[in-house]
Amino acid sequence: MQALRKKWNDRYGQVQVPNQVIEVLELNTHLLPQQGKSLDLACGLGGNALRMAELGFESHAWDLSDLAIDKVLEFAEERHLVVFAKQCDISQDVQQIEMHKEGFDVIIIGHFLLRDIIPSLISALKPGGLIYYQTFVEQEYLEGDQPVSDSGPRNTNFRLKKNELLSLFSGFTLRYYREEGSLGAPIEANPSEALLVAQKAILDL
Repeated sequence: MQALRKKWNDRYGQVQVPNQVIEVLELNTHLLPQQGKSLDLACGLGGNALRMAELGFESHAWDLSDLAIDKVLEFAEERHLVVFAKQCDISQDVQQIEMHKEGFDVIIIGHFLLRDIIPSLISALKPGGLIYYQTFVEQEYLEGDQPVSDSGPRNTNFRLKKNELLSLFSGFTLRYYREEGSLGAPIEANPSEALLVAQKAILDL
């Protein structure tokens, strides 16, 4: 795990601006509640977390890279925003943390996939809470054994199968979904990604 942390620390070391807000959040801010507690999971340099803080949310950001977390806090301070940023090993810690006690209203995940933590994420969402998810799909990625695009991970374990995101959150109410690849446009202009906004059921009292 130290090697993986170093890899991401090295990648973020030369970057001096937050990462871009993911498209599914940009397109669907109108679906957000007026206020609440949000989590940008595997936040990288915190673009989503900063946007949620701008929108008035109690914004949390978690990532494996301690350097990324330090930079997220710096970016927040520069913008006079409050972001609660924490370094953690998402592959291990998220399942050990009693996430349901966190009670998030919104969880945002961009370009990150660990299927084993999905039940913990669902548990961590309050009834009626929203998941904003955008990541790469395997469809249209491989041509034989050769990658046809440099966009996204080459290890297909970290790419969704066709329509898999819908099945991972099958108990949720679908609010927005798009999945596309190179059909109708070059891959460079139309990356293979799935975008989802889904809402956890509201429990009857």
